[in-house]
Amino acid sequence: MRIYHEAIYQTLYILGRGALKPELVSCLRSGRALRVPRARAQDKVWAHVNEDFMISSRPAEVEDRAVSGNWEGDLVIGLNRSAIGTLVERSTRFTMLVHLPREKGYGLIPRTENGRALAGYGAVSMANALKKVTDLPIELWRSLTWDRGKELSDHARCTIESGVKVFFADPHSPCQRGKNQNTNGLLRQYFPKGTDLSRGALKKYRR
Repeated sequence: MRIYHEAIYQTLYILGRGALKPELVSCLRSGRALRVPRARAQDKVWAHVNEDFMISSRPAEVEDRAVSGNWEGDLVIGLNRSAIGTLVERSTRFTMLVHLPREKGYGLIPRTENGRALAGYGAVSMANALKKVTDLPIELWRSLTWDRGKELSDHARCTIESGVKVFFADPHSPCQRGKNQNTNGLLRQYFPKGTDLSRGALKKYRR
């Protein structure tokens, strides 16, 4: 017999009259006692995404995890717009964390509408960080699937410099990068929202 996970959630919350009991909350990785509905993001224009880079264009070997070297990626955002990139290999689930330094001028230059992002997850910082990962053998660095965030709008440069093909998931479809989404959820146990993810602060997490 199979039980849908939503049925388990509903039972737990109904017994707690809309919230989990304190003894159950202490067992959660996220510590979220209430289920909060999340509004769907408005449709946006994704100038850096076209049909050639859609997830539907990925080779079949990526879908069935037949070979290694195909990655899923995303960001974990911390205090003061600090960030780390998370890369999860689809076949082995091997995970790498990539530091994303803020660009020169962050906090000093006033932000302007449609201006260049100087936070750690701007397109320039992201492209430079991924370039450092290209030391991997080519057979272990074949493709990268990302969401539609503009931090990877410079993906053409990444492909030229590293040879890795970049693909983008469909809008509002985190399940298409399930391995990475699950990993980010696990990382939040150690990097809860509000954690300073700058390089100096991260030293204490090294083992």
